Amino acid sequence: MAQAYMTESGPGGPDTGRTGSRVRRLAAARFGPGTWRRGILLAVCSVLIALLMAFHSRVPNRVGNLGSLLETFLPWVGLALPVLLVLGLLRRSATALVALVLPLAVWLNLFGQLVTDKSGSGGRLTVVTHNVNADNPDPAGTARDIAGSGADVVALQELKQGTVPAYAEGLAAEYPHHKVEGTVGLWSKYPLSDVRGVDIEMGWTRAMRGTVGTPDGPVAVYVAHLPSVRVKLNAGFTAEQRDNSAEALGIAIRDEPQERVVLLGDLNGTMNDRALSPVTSQMRSTQGAAGDGFGFSWPASFPMARIDQVMVRGVEPVSSWSLPRTASDHLPVAASVDF
Repeated sequence: MAQAYMTESGPGGPDTGRTGSRVRRLAAARFGPGTWRRGILLAVCSVLIALLMAFHSRVPNRVGNLGSLLETFLPWVGLALPVLLVLGLLRRSATALVALVLPLAVWLNLFGQLVTDKSGSGGRLTVVTHNVNADNPDPAGTARDIAGSGADVVALQELKQGTVPAYAEGLAAEYPHHKVEGTVGLWSKYPLSDVRGVDIEMGWTRAMRGTVGTPDGPVAVYVAHLPSVRVKLNAGFTAEQRDNSAEALGIAIRDEPQERVVLLGDLNGTMNDRALSPVTSQMRSTQGAAGDGFGFSWPASFPMARIDQVMVRGVEPVSSWSLPRTASDHLPVAASVDF
């Protein structure tokens, strides 16, 4: 009597081996002999890039604030992935292409939610913030552009004393209530009260707060322009003064008695930058919660980072977007929120 033999296909059984062999044979047929031995260096690069993105918070700031510099432009690390893909195809390396899955997964985990459109419609309060640039050649035109945004509240930074009248005149028809403190200003369709400068340890006023009396109740609005940062060959990412000001601003917001708080301003840093954690740890980014894309705002000619922020506490972001370019080197950014 003939006896039939059945091959088990459990874990580690012959089927598993045949499947692995089939994949290897297909890869060899597509890319030629040695496809799994070629491209080891490219695979190592993929792993290192994945580790850099996954553990960006472990990159130390002790030397040149390298951690903050990396975090400012962290999404752009993903540009290495198409380069590695092309090199892997040119090398006809299955190893390099398989390894590329790791950094791709990390990038999508970090930024995938920013690629999709999360914006809604409506909102009870629309706000705009804009660093108008102290050397703006057309302050009147910039004011007209901002007035045409339809926002309820406008915050401007980097106001030069001689140009304040031009902005005030250009915004007066839409915003009857306004106040300027130092180089920052707040314009509103609704009454303002309890307006005062906020000390962010710079020696002059570059931050303020005011209470906006909306029809739905009071909202504390902060306007801030944190110190600029520089990238220098001999000093790295010079951000110490910015970091100290961020801590002072975070304390002021922490102690704010109003339940609803909106922060508008040029923070000279992104939400990924650990140095801004005194602020970002207690507020939500409208772009991250309800934006469409990354919302990069600087430089206006080719935006690479979102350093102009709309952040909220006690209100719900509905939508967040960037406005068309003005004569400034920053893009205006806007958001709509609900109570």
